Amino acid sequence: MQLDLNQLRELLAALDRTEISELTLKGTDFELTVRKGGYVGERVPIVGNTTSFIDPASLGGGLAVTPPPAAVPSPPVADNAGAIAPPPAASPPSNDRKLLEITSPMVGTFYRAPAPDEPPFVDIGDRIRTGQTVCIIEAMKLMNELEAEVSGQVAEILVENGEPVEYGQVLMRVEPT
Repeated sequence: MQLDLNQLRELLAALDRTEISELTLKGTDFELTVRKGGYVGERVPIVGNTTSFIDPASLGGGLAVTPPPAAVPSPPVADNAGAIAPPPAASPPSNDRKLLEITSPMVGTFYRAPAPDEPPFVDIGDRIRTGQTVCIIEAMKLMNELEAEVSGQVAEILVENGEPVEYGQVLMRVEPT
């Protein structure tokens, strides 16, 4: 399957007018995945027989070929009078403490414990130290232990056990000591 730049622009423009959030197009010598909701400006390699890059901003259509943000805003909700209320804002931590975030270094599945019948690595209120394992991210059947890069007290755990996580998604917040 051949796809020139004009056809790609038309495809992206058509995709932008739909509710489709992700599209993967595979040919014999390439694979193209397009996702809505990312930020524009990252250079994305084209997989296949070429070593060139596409700058998504040059394609127009308001689409970017980057991962979506971790949180998706809620759609507007109409009240009984038919007025549309804005979606609720994400709530910040409950007080003015300076909390550091532990984020996922990869896409995968979050696990709080080394095995289903074992206690979690950390709980809210636990003190952790740099280098201590705080969770596991399973990616492609590999169990990747995530070590803390900060010492402190676990203030929040934002992901449920067994839940899928995205690259850069905040997993925990720690109050440094």
